[in-house]
Amino acid sequence: MRKQFGLNELREMFLAFFETKGHLRLPSFSLIPQNDPSLLLINSGMAPMKPFFTGEQEPPRHRVCTCQKCIRTGDIENIGKTARHGTYFEMLGNFSFGDYFKKDAIHWAWEFLTSPEWVGLDPNRLYPSVFAGNDTTPADDEAFRIWNEEIGIPAERIFKFGKEDNFWEHGSGPCGPCSEIYYDRGEQWGCGKPGCTVGCDCDRYIEVWNVVFSQFDNDGEGHYTELKQKNIDTGMGLERLACVCQDVASLFDVDTVMNITNKVSEITHAHYGESHKTDVSLRVITDHIRSATFMICDGVLPSNEGRGYVLRRLLRRAARHGKLLGVNDPFLYEVCDTVIHENEGHYPELRERQEYITKVIRTEEENFARTIDGGMKIFSDLLSGHKAKGETVFSGADAFKLYDTYGFPIDLTIEMVAEQGMTVDQKAFQQLMQEQKERARKAREALGDLGWAGVEFGKDVPETEFVGYENTSITGARVVALVVENEQAEELMPGVEGIVVLDRTPFYAEMGGQVADHGTICKSGAQGALFQVNDVQKNKGGKYMHYGKLTEGTLKLGDTVAAQIDVPRRKAIMRAHSATHLLDKALRTVLGDHVHQAGSLVEPDRLRFDFTHFSAMTAEELGQVSALVNAAVLEGYDIRTDVLPIEEAKQRGAIALFGEKYGDTVRVVDMGSGYSVEFCGGTHLDNTAKVGVFHIESEFSVASGVRRIEATTGLKSLEVMNRNQELLFQAAAALKAKPGELREKAEQNMEELRSLRNLVEKFKAKEAAGQADRFLVGGHAVGAVKVITATLPDADAAKLRQMGDTLRDKAPNAVAVLATVNGSKITFLAACGKEAVAKGVKAGDIIKHITAICGGKGGGKPDSAMGGGSDLLKLDDALAAVDDFVAGKLGL
Repeated sequence: MRKQFGLNELREMFLAFFETKGHLRLPSFSLIPQNDPSLLLINSGMAPMKPFFTGEQEPPRHRVCTCQKCIRTGDIENIGKTARHGTYFEMLGNFSFGDYFKKDAIHWAWEFLTSPEWVGLDPNRLYPSVFAGNDTTPADDEAFRIWNEEIGIPAERIFKFGKEDNFWEHGSGPCGPCSEIYYDRGEQWGCGKPGCTVGCDCDRYIEVWNVVFSQFDNDGEGHYTELKQKNIDTGMGLERLACVCQDVASLFDVDTVMNITNKVSEITHAHYGESHKTDVSLRVITDHIRSATFMICDGVLPSNEGRGYVLRRLLRRAARHGKLLGVNDPFLYEVCDTVIHENEGHYPELRERQEYITKVIRTEEENFARTIDGGMKIFSDLLSGHKAKGETVFSGADAFKLYDTYGFPIDLTIEMVAEQGMTVDQKAFQQLMQEQKERARKAREALGDLGWAGVEFGKDVPETEFVGYENTSITGARVVALVVENEQAEELMPGVEGIVVLDRTPFYAEMGGQVADHGTICKSGAQGALFQVNDVQKNKGGKYMHYGKLTEGTLKLGDTVAAQIDVPRRKAIMRAHSATHLLDKALRTVLGDHVHQAGSLVEPDRLRFDFTHFSAMTAEELGQVSALVNAAVLEGYDIRTDVLPIEEAKQRGAIALFGEKYGDTVRVVDMGSGYSVEFCGGTHLDNTAKVGVFHIESEFSVASGVRRIEATTGLKSLEVMNRNQELLFQAAAALKAKPGELREKAEQNMEELRSLRNLVEKFKAKEAAGQADRFLVGGHAVGAVKVITATLPDADAAKLRQMGDTLRDKAPNAVAVLATVNGSKITFLAACGKEAVAKGVKAGDIIKHITAICGGKGGGKPDSAMGGGSDLLKLDDALAAVDDFVAGKLGL
């Protein structure tokens, strides 16, 4: 009976196997394609490595192996309905870029799948296929010969298929035949039809391996020429291999995936196998939450277009199936922890970003819950109306109404209608969508202003006058517009979130990298109101959109109000913004005039500054930049702002930032009468001394040729300094030294530690030499070879190697096998002297033999090899087997 391997175990086994074949193990690439506009999401193992195959980019090594995260959503409507379909999967792959070719690729595939040390599948159940050839491309006789003559597969068990099955190409460019390996799962998985064999659509013969031999160049017109650089591209679905190894029906029954389903069952109280309808919902939720977790981890966010729409569609589809199982509250975010637990061993970034992933999922669930709850009754009424008339087509007008009025995605409507045995008139729906876009376009032209977030304002809503440079609070401002849920309103009720537009405001709107002000908008008197502002955006028409929540009273259109910003927060923002200008100046001074701002973020007492530079900054350069900024702070330069004609501003040497577009007049910020002069519309201090302490936290790359510095000012810098000082005192106390003596004391302790380590190593070497002599005395002869077997208590791998090297060097005819036990794991080492190796006794062969006895594996060189095992009860059997193995090699 073959071994049962878990999915995570199989992944590691595959990568470890190809590492033994000289492959470099690469981590999975992001699901978001890099510099490849042809893909929305990575959908195959080779997709991220296209530049290596085409020669556009030099690979890190010419032999590479990966386990690549993949998403495919072309048949999303079938997910859940069958056990075969899934959106997220992992693709195992070994790749050669102009290195090995067919012979090695086939031999290694066979070794990994059939060797008892690896997967150990029954060879008699495996059936390879090769390309049969056609008018333009010859049959792959070479692959057939390797399978037949070298691997030993009878000709009648090697299947020849046409271009559709066994030739890979994608338009013009590199292409070639492929060879697949099918596994016979047994008659119980078959269709029972006469002649059922490899290639049948049933579940009996399942493809577990596909290696593409990239050997031709297709000119796009049907002409194929041999490539100078031939490549290997192997793809093997991890979940599919797990299905075979675990002898389960589908990917949903694989251990790690089923554990996710079990968590969904725990929450929903629905269990797999109860009914087809329940199974469909459980499969949808399980599959989609896997995909969503990995997509969000890689930086995808829900949106209405592109990959963001794919994510939104998956989450909303999963949430709806939760409702079908009776769960009306958000729950997907709870399943997220199980997805992470099952995968964090290979993808540790999942645990690192768990809080973020969970927050994104929960927010999307809550938003969708509001959408679907409001529209389900309307959908039911519309559906009943169609059924009452005996209609089988849900009208495009009704689908559009659900979308336009209640926010129902068209995909959701199509799926719900299909569950009722009906279809949607999608052509009519698309026509209505187009007409709406045309109406909106004409309305924008008539109104002359499209508000931020899609809210339209007429010309009667004036442009907001910003008075925040001179004022932190004003009275007598007038409410000129109110917005609730993207629709203009006459009043704002207590407890409701919305947008307030004023004719005048002291609030700075987010722009130019500076975050918006926070604060309050108040209406006094008996009919008073309090609106808490947490964000401000400026739309194309110059309206300042104050986002927030009305916590007291009622606010009406035309009300007279007072506006007050959060002054301490504004001061903290100004400290960071003024420091950003000083940082820009310092970087140009230290690094050169090639430095240009490439982006920024200014928050309360914290800044992020992106700049063009060709290499990482050295510690010395960072120190110089920090010193220059703090020197400018201590100088107490006056900061002056002027509004000047753009040409005059340029004559004064003002620097334009981040590719901004400027009008005829510009706002110029001058620090120190020419020390730093820049165009800037943000808010600033009146003196650099008020920046406080400037502290650089980090410097790193964000893109090719673009670096980023993150720094703090004011109170946040003081917090950092106080924390560092506290750590300094704690370290000094631990080393029993004064803070000023800390470095000297640490160096002294390190020197003492090095001396002690050297002394310990000398004692270990002396002990090992004495122990080796005792082992040699206790060894016994097997033919002309001296065999030594022993168990070393409390030894690590390094000690085993040291002992093995000593025995091998002392006795050229020695064959030593040493073992140690740590917890539930056995570590073996075999060492063979030169004379023993010359007689055909090799350490690598010994390790493979004895580790298999203990349920493990290993390998290595002829003179030294290591391996492991897990069956402690078989340790003595393994050591006892060394004599017979050596005798067999010597022909005794």
